[in-house]
Amino acid sequence: MKLKEIMQMLEEMCPRSFAMSWDNVGLQVGYSDKEVRTIALALDATSEVIEAAKAQGADLILTHHPLLFGGVKNITDSDYVGKRILDLIQSDICCYSMHTNFDVLGMADAAADLMHLSDREVLEVTYEDDISVEGIGRIGTLLEPVKLSECAEKVAEVFNIGHVRYYGDPEQMLVTCAILPGSGKGEIDLAVKAGADVYITGDISHHDGLDAVEKGVAVIDAGHYGIEKIFIPYMKEYLEREMPELRIVSCDAGAPFRET
Repeated sequence: MKLKEIMQMLEEMCPRSFAMSWDNVGLQVGYSDKEVRTIALALDATSEVIEAAKAQGADLILTHHPLLFGGVKNITDSDYVGKRILDLIQSDICCYSMHTNFDVLGMADAAADLMHLSDREVLEVTYEDDISVEGIGRIGTLLEPVKLSECAEKVAEVFNIGHVRYYGDPEQMLVTCAILPGSGKGEIDLAVKAGADVYITGDISHHDGLDAVEKGVAVIDAGHYGIEKIFIPYMKEYLEREMPELRIVSCDAGAPFRET
């Protein structure tokens, strides 16, 4: 299957126009007319992931986070991004990324589904027309009222995370839940304004957590990787269903940190 055919299907699923203006989604490295037989899935195109993709005989690495964010003035082995690009080109492996367009049209609802949120709405609206309202994150109602400590345990369980951090009174009863996978400190005020009892996200600093509680919302920090890793099983299921002629493998390197 030609890469351009795969890209067309991916962009019908998550149009690039839904990505944030600062983002860089789409084909990062490679020829659009390349024949693809094996796709490797990962959150990031790290050197470790590229090596794993090579070992799996992958023709394409499909990632959530873009390999290229800022401008590139040269491609050499003097920096890690340049080395990755050179490695991909020499290995004849393409790289394609689905970032905030997937956050809007896949990630948000997938995360809300795992938390069984009902009556959900978009947390941060990034696109709106006469027939739809789309955006990042979701807010909805939990299946039943739960304590903050119990909700934190549930988050760790459903997202298969070793442990999570939370800010707030462990005994606080929660009804309304906002969730935004990835880095969500910039949306704390939106969760407060929407009336969330708890906000589940990642990359919350000490002061962000303290301030959120003062503003009236408990916070569960599941880490940036902790929730966003659902990109891999989500896309594996989609690709195997829609493109059965392709071989789909996971080259996920796991959490980028270690705990003791």
